[in-house]
Amino acid sequence: MNTHDGGADAPEAREPELSEPSEPSARSEWSEDADAVAGTPEASGASRPPAPAPVEPRTGVAALSPRYQIGAAVALAVVAVAVCVHLGMVFLHIAPSNTVTKAHGKAIDEWIYPEFEQNWKLFAPNPLQQNVAVQVRAQVRTADGGSRETGWYDLSAQDGRAIDGNLLPSHTQQNELRRAWDFFTATHDDDNRASGTRGTLSESYLRRIVVLRLERGGAAGAGGAVERVQVRSRTTSVAAPSWSREKISTDPAYRVLPWWSVSDDEAHGGVQ
Repeated sequence: MNTHDGGADAPEAREPELSEPSEPSARSEWSEDADAVAGTPEASGASRPPAPAPVEPRTGVAALSPRYQIGAAVALAVVAVAVCVHLGMVFLHIAPSNTVTKAHGKAIDEWIYPEFEQNWKLFAPNPLQQNVAVQVRAQVRTADGGSRETGWYDLSAQDGRAIDGNLLPSHTQQNELRRAWDFFTATHDDDNRASGTRGTLSESYLRRIVVLRLERGGAAGAGGAVERVQVRSRTTSVAAPSWSREKISTDPAYRVLPWWSVSDDEAHGGVQ
C-alpha cells in the first residue's frame, strides 16, 4: 500500500515554517539617517557662530546729536578751566610769598576777596588763641523826640547762644560777625584809621551788621530809631593748659571805635 494514500499511520502534512522576513532596506535607511545625524555640527560638538549682541540704547552725552555734544564738551571744558583757575588762585593766596604772588598779588586779591578769603597760611597755620567778642551800643531817638543811650550789647555772645546745642548752625551765626570784625581790623591801623577804599567798605559792612542786629533786638523801642552806634571788641587770651609753665594774662583788652552816624536807610534796614 502506498503510504501516501492517507493511511491512519501516515504522518500529518506539515506546513512549511515561515521565518521572519529580513528588512535589509529599512535597516539600511536607518543607518544612513544615523550617519547623516552624526555628521551634523550639533552631533559632532562643533560650535555655531555666536549670535550678534543686542545693541544697547545710548544714554547721557552720547545720546545727543553731534551739535549738542560739541556744546556739552565746550561747557565742560569751560567749567574745568574755571575750577583749575580757582584752585590755583586759592593756592597762591595761602602759599608763602613767592615770585608769582609778588608779580600778580593784586589780581590774586581781587579774585579771592571777599568771598573766598582764607584766614590761615599754607605751611604756617596760625590758629586763633584769643576769644574776641564784638559789642555795640547805640544812641537812639525815642518816639517822643528824646534821646537815650543804650548799654553794651554782646553780639558775639548772642551768636554763641544761638550756636550752642544747635546741630546745624547757620553760616551767618558762625561767621558773619567774626569775619566782619576781622575785615575791619585788617583794613585799619591801631588808631582806627582806614587804609584805602577797602577800609571804608569794611566800616559800612560792620556798621550795617550791628544796626540790623539792634533793630531785630528792638534796641530803639517802639517808634524809636537808631541815630549813632559805637562798636568795641573785648579780647581775652586763652589760658595756658595746666601742664604748661607759660604765663598768659587773661585780663580783657578793649578796642573802642568812634561813634558812627547811622543814615535813615540803614536805620530802617535799607542800603546806604
